[in-house]
Amino acid sequence: MIDLKEHPHRRFNPLTREWVLVSPHRAKRPWQGQTEAVAAAAGASYDPSCYLCPGNLRAGGLRNPPYTSTFVFENDFAALLPDIPEGRQDEGGLLVAHSERGCSRVVCFSPDHSLTLARMTPEQIRPVVDTWAAQFQDLLALPFVHYAQIFENRGEMMGCSNPHPHCQIWAAETLPNEVAKEQSALADYAAAHHSCLLCDYLALESKLGERIVCENASFVVLVPFWAVWPFETILIPKRHATALDVLTDSERDGLAEILRGIGARYDNLFHASFPYTMGFHQRPAGADSGLWHMHAHYFPPLLRSATVRKFMVGFEMLAEPQRDITPETAAARLRDLPDRRE
Repeated sequence: MIDLKEHPHRRFNPLTREWVLVSPHRAKRPWQGQTEAVAAAAGASYDPSCYLCPGNLRAGGLRNPPYTSTFVFENDFAALLPDIPEGRQDEGGLLVAHSERGCSRVVCFSPDHSLTLARMTPEQIRPVVDTWAAQFQDLLALPFVHYAQIFENRGEMMGCSNPHPHCQIWAAETLPNEVAKEQSALADYAAAHHSCLLCDYLALESKLGERIVCENASFVVLVPFWAVWPFETILIPKRHATALDVLTDSERDGLAEILRGIGARYDNLFHASFPYTMGFHQRPAGADSGLWHMHAHYFPPLLRSATVRKFMVGFEMLAEPQRDITPETAAARLRDLPDRRE
């Protein structure tokens, strides 16, 4: 019998139908690679040079209002624009391109420059959850929007240009690659099993318990069996909910609570402000209302300490992703940490 804790093996991701190579024996090798700086502890609650703080100037001379809770605005350097000419190029199926309409928004979580989700209380995070749900509804109501991606890049090494607590929402005309993979997998699984892939997966993980990090009455955070990043997690509602806008009041409270909890565990893991990319996958516009089971992915790059980062190189870029620390080990380390910022 193969020992998943000792022997090299591949694990299947049913959401994307791709494989990851796991090499647990390699976790014992010495590390002499590149290290990265990590964010310092929280500073002042207001930064006069920050373009996201209340009352400060942004690009083009726009000034933020004196907001006291969440604040949403159209990104001053938007990646997607609503008013562009429609067009398509196709040169024999080899040079193919088409126009892509959309919009990009920024959501500030708090006027306090020093905070992160890990440092906020559930009561402070709840307005963020409500804002996400309202923005999701607003964007999917636009006739040219098919999908709205809510995501947070935290930390300089993840491309975050400003430490003020915020996230972005990019709304696109076409279903993005990763979401299209998941939708196809969810649909095929439902057709074959007459049930939801993530409902069944969550039931199995709850029975086993080995990869669960934390949970409350409404949500579970676990390290997926097929995780690629060293401390990757997935956040799944216990109820089959398609998107943020259908969550009940108690479920929104539960989401606020568990967002703080997993964020604090990440920070406590290496006693630093932990970098990650996090984002929600939710139902696209016009999708089968019963097909999607919303969830959030956390992809943190740190590997062995607060200074050692995982890169996708070599075999991973040319063949398939690979990891050394098993998902079970990662889950155990995260599970044993406090759910409040130390």
